[in-house]
Amino acid sequence: MASHLARRLLIAVWALAAAAAAQTINRNWTQFGGNAARTSAPAGPTGITAANVNALVRRQVPLDGTVDASVIYIHGAQVKGAAHNTIFFTTGFGKTEALDADTGALLWTFTPPDYAALTQSRQVTNSTPIADPGLQAIYAASPDGYIQKLAVSDGHVLWRTAITLLPLREKMDSPLSYGSGHVIAVTAGYIGDRSPYQGHVAILDPASGQLLHVWNSLCSNRTGLIQPASCPESDSAIWGRAGAVQDAAGNLFIATGNARWDGSTYWGDSVIELNPDATRMLANYTPANTDELQMRDLDLGSTSPVLLGNGLIAQGGKDRLIRLISLAAIAGTAPHQDHELQTVPTPGGQMLFTAPAVWRHDGQTWMIAADGRGTEAWEVVHQRLVTQWRNANGGTSPVVAGGLLFVYGGYDPGLRVYDPATGKQIADLACGSGHWNSPIVVDGKIILPEGNVNRRLTTGTLDIWSLPAAK
Repeated sequence: MASHLARRLLIAVWALAAAAAAQTINRNWTQFGGNAARTSAPAGPTGITAANVNALVRRQVPLDGTVDASVIYIHGAQVKGAAHNTIFFTTGFGKTEALDADTGALLWTFTPPDYAALTQSRQVTNSTPIADPGLQAIYAASPDGYIQKLAVSDGHVLWRTAITLLPLREKMDSPLSYGSGHVIAVTAGYIGDRSPYQGHVAILDPASGQLLHVWNSLCSNRTGLIQPASCPESDSAIWGRAGAVQDAAGNLFIATGNARWDGSTYWGDSVIELNPDATRMLANYTPANTDELQMRDLDLGSTSPVLLGNGLIAQGGKDRLIRLISLAAIAGTAPHQDHELQTVPTPGGQMLFTAPAVWRHDGQTWMIAADGRGTEAWEVVHQRLVTQWRNANGGTSPVVAGGLLFVYGGYDPGLRVYDPATGKQIADLACGSGHWNSPIVVDGKIILPEGNVNRRLTTGTLDIWSLPAAK
């Protein structure tokens, strides 16, 4: 009898532990999109629910720069000898800072050596840092063309490595990535496409900062950093909001902008799959009308590839279309054109500059995207995108977290919160306008930077929503 009672008690303890684990709140958000696949839909609760979202209290934190990107977050990071729930971000002119998420206090600042000169220039970045898996360091980009590894404890520099020979022309728009033991960065160009520049993928060693390999989207037969003027072709920017997207095997997916395409060494307006160290092409795709895209400035790569699973990817563009593509159909190094399974219009019929979210629930895969005039949700059904709902509210890159959908209006101030399954609006949180900024939702907080880096300001605002303190 006693033994039977003990077993029942043990089973009850296990059940309670399992239930508690299932309700464990996500504590860290260490990279853009929440994971290497950039799904922007991490699993698990966040502490923010439909029942409490309208009770959130906003703290506005003034910044010494504009963060035209998203931020990352580490719960209980050891900074200056104490545990802090810490937000990390990079401003337009390249300062990377750590900020206490509970008090709004600035904990440390890294300032690029030539910051004063950068603030007088057109060189800016829209990049998001990434945390090292050990959570003791972060990696950040600055518009002087460098990637730096910074200690979480106090922001001191562990290494700095240049990933371009012409930072005046080659911009770092996209977030950094970490995969297969490498730091991964991509380059683009500045507004106006002032040549010469080339989009390329840079692979760095996280321990030493050594530049291990470079894949050039133009003159792809040449490895390593090249002087942009030494390649006969220019442009082919890699500037999608999600940067280099990684699958479970660590393979890298990037999309390029306007430039020459020849299916051999020039890969403008293409989707490219590379192996984890970017030394080998595994697949490629470009639309049949690539010449028209280049002529009309309709970059295919205005957004990053979206990994939908089951061998499918989606690719949006400035031509107001989203293409559904089978990876099997574009595998190999031989050139592949016009292999779309389906083409659908963007949510509001606008150019797509955002990173769609991939929401997996109840055995289904949904893609949710926003452009300047609409938000739309599709379910992937038998290799087709089937619309489930849409509205006329524009926005930046959506986030699905804790069973809620968050879409920042960007130019249209406000952070809207929806039921992702129905599109029913639950809340509209007041905030200022922005550009490419997008929220993270983690550890009982929503964190969103405001502002537009193209205004070249050395000020900005960070919004932090949290539940009111218990009385």
